[in-house]
Amino acid sequence: MNPLNNNSSTANPLSDLINDNIYDLLNSKGLINEKSVRDYLIKLNFREMRQKKISATNAIDLIRDEYPYLQFDTIRKIVYQIPK
Repeated sequence: MNPLNNNSSTANPLSDLINDNIYDLLNSKGLINEKSVRDYLIKLNFREMRQKKISATNAIDLIRDEYPYLQFDTIRKIVYQIPK
């Protein structure tokens, strides 16, 4: 899910939103909130699984496999969080 660009020094997990150069610049200046990026990727992954008709519970369990340090309820709160 984190495509690597050979010309980029780091993986850009937001490549669908911003280009690699902008991501690298923001990241080098400390302007990328890693927790928010993680939550964004979790939401995308959850949405993709639900479109493939995977149940919400199973989707959350699969996401927990990728992020074992997160509790089930934490992931549930992330995926169902209403945008501000």
